[in-house]
Amino acid sequence: MAIKRALVSVSDKEGIIPFVQALVEQGVEVVSTGGTRKALEEAGVAVTGISEVTGFPEILDGRVKTLHPNIHGGLLAMRDNNDHVAQIEEHNITPIDLVVVNLYPFAQTIAKPDVAFADAIENIDIGGPSMLRSAAKNHAHVTVLVDPADYATVLDELKADGEVQSETRRKLAAKVFRHTAAYDAVIAEYLTNQVGEESPESFTVTYEKQQDLRYGENPHQKATFYKKPLGASSSIAAAKQLNGKELSYNNINDADAALAIVKEFTEPAVVAIKHMNPCGVGVGQTIEEAYDKAYEADPVSIFGGIIAANQEIDRETALKMKEIFLEIIIAPSFTEEALEVLTSKKNLRLLTLPVEKGSQVEKKVTSIHGGALVQEEDAFGFDDAEISIQTKREPTEEEWASLKLAWKVVKHVKSNAIVLAKDQMTIGVGAGQMNRVGAAKIAIEQAGEKAAGSAMGSDAFFPMNDTVEAAGKAGVTAIIQPGGSIKDEDSIAKADELGIAMVFTGVRHFKH
Repeated sequence: MAIKRALVSVSDKEGIIPFVQALVEQGVEVVSTGGTRKALEEAGVAVTGISEVTGFPEILDGRVKTLHPNIHGGLLAMRDNNDHVAQIEEHNITPIDLVVVNLYPFAQTIAKPDVAFADAIENIDIGGPSMLRSAAKNHAHVTVLVDPADYATVLDELKADGEVQSETRRKLAAKVFRHTAAYDAVIAEYLTNQVGEESPESFTVTYEKQQDLRYGENPHQKATFYKKPLGASSSIAAAKQLNGKELSYNNINDADAALAIVKEFTEPAVVAIKHMNPCGVGVGQTIEEAYDKAYEADPVSIFGGIIAANQEIDRETALKMKEIFLEIIIAPSFTEEALEVLTSKKNLRLLTLPVEKGSQVEKKVTSIHGGALVQEEDAFGFDDAEISIQTKREPTEEEWASLKLAWKVVKHVKSNAIVLAKDQMTIGVGAGQMNRVGAAKIAIEQAGEKAAGSAMGSDAFFPMNDTVEAAGKAGVTAIIQPGGSIKDEDSIAKADELGIAMVFTGVRHFKH
């Protein structure tokens, strides 16, 4: 469609002046409002004010300026409908062929610390979405732009053909409705949170594209990485990459799992992840000591793994990390000397982000065929538990340290899950088994002789005493589990028989 009149009103003025100057050179009349009009006039661009088109002043502090038949009639009139054409001619309405609009910065406003509710409400755009929707609905006759990245495409087609192609108009219209839907989704989420509605009748979420991925879990699956607007700053989606190849689908999933575990610790800690499960977790006086323990926990599985640390990586730790093949290292920061060591491996991905426990609790969304499951994050930690000692023997101080570590880690292991811990490190992990004793046997086998004197953590209760019996045979001396089975007394009796200290937390940590 040829373009004779354009309406321009943008909050994001990136590229708008040269774009409008090019339109004017093409003989397009430009109508504009408020700050956009002022910016264009200051740049020497001839502009028609919105009030000259509506015959009505901007009122209510600019809340009402484009909501007028002279605007929406010009946007919605179908040029190939004789009745529409006759009506706009009767009412002296000039068609608008191009709309360039982007919206009040609502997301940026509510992202400010301590933003006032009134300020948030004032940044809900009304006229902008209305114009965009009108133009996009009538895209058979109107071109609509919401993204500065599309300015060049429209100009190129105008210069080459004197009009914007129908396929381009349709693509731009689809983009507009994605944009307005995302805009409204952020507003809906904000207001829903403000009124404390936990389970609304509809659940609308939106994400912003970060990158196309090479493939998904497997090479035959397509995949894309999206980021939640105003998502947690302590997240993989917000991480800064300092080195290495682009992240893959599996990299992102594993990195997210590693970050979730390392956030459980305040003391120096390092987590190694393979296929969404921890293969080694270590805690120490320094980050180097913590890495040594994480490596020692499973020196075989850590190969090709993902590492997350909750403190800065120094040169000494970096030199050790460089010795093996790792996919990713995540940390709050790296010293300059550590970066020099690690960036010598060009494919090693280095990510920095704040590692902060509980920085922002989000709802977890899991897609299923035909729907989604939404739940709160499992933010329940050891300090939240109401610990009760069930056995005759209480844990020793050393056993308590191991129990706490096992409990923090088992929360993040696929169910059914068992973790053995000793000397401030994991020594055995049994993940994703169909029965609990099976998970225990895997963890015990991995631990080998180290199982003697270790603590066992379970993500859920023991339905029978067979897990306790297996633990006793391996030399486990303390167990932490939720409790709650109708056969709890059998497990307690077996623990007493074997001299094992057992504590209940009252909370399970299923992870499917």
